[in-house]
Amino acid sequence: MSLLANKRVLVGVTGGIAAYKSAELMRRLRETGAQVRVVMTQAAQQFITPLTLQALSGNPVHTELLDSSAEAAMGHIELARWADCVLVAPASADFMARLAHGHADDLLTTLCLATGAPIALAPAMNRLMWANAATQANCAVLLSREIRLFGPGGGDQACGEKGAGRMLEPHELVTALVGKLSSGVLAGLKVLITAGPTREIIDPVRYISNRSSGRMGFALAQAASEAGAEVMLISGPVKLATPRGVERIDVETAEEMSAAVMARPADIFIACAAVADYRPVQAAPRKLKKSDQRVTLELTPNPDIVANVTALAKPPFTVGFAAETHDLEQFARAKLKAKRLDMIAANLVGNKQGFECEDNTLEVFWASGHRSLPMANKFRLARQLSELIAERYRAEHNPSITALDRAQG
Repeated sequence: MSLLANKRVLVGVTGGIAAYKSAELMRRLRETGAQVRVVMTQAAQQFITPLTLQALSGNPVHTELLDSSAEAAMGHIELARWADCVLVAPASADFMARLAHGHADDLLTTLCLATGAPIALAPAMNRLMWANAATQANCAVLLSREIRLFGPGGGDQACGEKGAGRMLEPHELVTALVGKLSSGVLAGLKVLITAGPTREIIDPVRYISNRSSGRMGFALAQAASEAGAEVMLISGPVKLATPRGVERIDVETAEEMSAAVMARPADIFIACAAVADYRPVQAAPRKLKKSDQRVTLELTPNPDIVANVTALAKPPFTVGFAAETHDLEQFARAKLKAKRLDMIAANLVGNKQGFECEDNTLEVFWASGHRSLPMANKFRLARQLSELIAERYRAEHNPSITALDRAQG
């Protein structure tokens, strides 16, 4: 699986002859498994049609700042929230100047100001325009705001001149984008993650389980791998593809998951699985036949995997999860303390929240702090949570970090 798989890439296209390369860029991004949406400026539409990019991206192309079909007619806000990253390719000298000076006079500049996602630009212009002091000053401003520049490259230009100013080729932009989104904050660490539900056997055809889809745990495994960790994923029964670079072990019951976890040391343990609290005392060897009589099912507690991990002589940095229907912070902090967790990520479930949903929110607590991760798709949430885990892990393992730093999170 590509590092861009399931990532939401918003591609901005501005006016310039290099806009023809955007078509190939769409194709290559979709080959990686990325979800792609396109915003075009009015000038860009003079070089390539929205219909072309719609066909190649698989989504309608956005061109207007005020969109009557969007939520509250504010399409720029929807797009700004949707994107995991923004790549403007080509980025003209005019667009770079407007962005550097905070203009918001069209859809693309407005959403760039409104998004919290990382932004990258692929400059494309005449060599003298690129070398001009005004353009270079604008570049310096953009770089100071953590906007990345991919290129430009050098060589023959459409105007007949040679020099720096060519937009990088689509395959080079995809490679650069992968590098920008791969943080390396967990490099050198072993991360053990549990995901999905468990099944507790009643008879050969029946079992006790829950509604966990496994999506959050698998997204965390992908995010941790992208961040440079060596990832082991222990999964209950789910129908999800294994993230690239992740080693996976499939289990069915809570006892099997417990045995797999306890046999594998790690620096960080993320207990994302929805493990059944109880199992039948005895599984029937044959299918139980229906009758008019009541059936009593005797249950016994399953191993408490998280508590057993934190009770080790040298426990890993342990992150638990809490899915609650009410009193979220109260129950999450109680679990944080009772199970001696380093961190807990909590969310509300029920009423179309949590299980079996593409989007979610998380409230993350540790002994001296708290952070809210607002509504986003589970892949974006996973990347935000993995960065926070790395931050807190370093705080706990780096004696130079002050108590104030820890309290502020």
